Amino acid sequence: MSVGNHKNIFNDARVPWSEYRYYDPKTVGLDFDGMIADIKAAPDGSFVLLHGCAHNPTGIDPTPEQWEKIADVIQEKNHIPFFDVAYQGFASGSLDEDASSVRLFAARGMELLVAQSYSKNLGLYAERVGAINVLCSSADAAVRCSTDHI
Repeated sequence: MSVGNHKNIFNDARVPWSEYRYYDPKTVGLDFDGMIADIKAAPDGSFVLLHGCAHNPTGIDPTPEQWEKIADVIQEKNHIPFFDVAYQGFASGSLDEDASSVRLFAARGMELLVAQSYSKNLGLYAERVGAINVLCSSADAAVRCSTDHI
């Protein structure tokens, strides 16, 4: 986890959280080994907050090969990936290409959550427009996640 907003939201909801390593100031790049080690060390079944593209605040994104390894570890640990996608289209210039990390996890059949903001990339910042999407592995899980069920 990396952004102050996330910390505030989780604190307000009384959800315990911890950070994983991400930025390496020595290389001004991704601390990939640290990130993987920390995700491996998290308790099985943890939610792992990931930025799908245009990582805030660093702007440093994993490579496609690194995303594969991140997905491997999350899948091995039975973690639930929770993607924050606030800047889709800003990393590569392509909405489609910037969705590749989320699509990788979805293609593996993993349950996941995607919080998506349209405020910045659609010029609707003052409107605070967005969505939460939940990909479930079964119809039963989908019913449990449905707002009709709550």
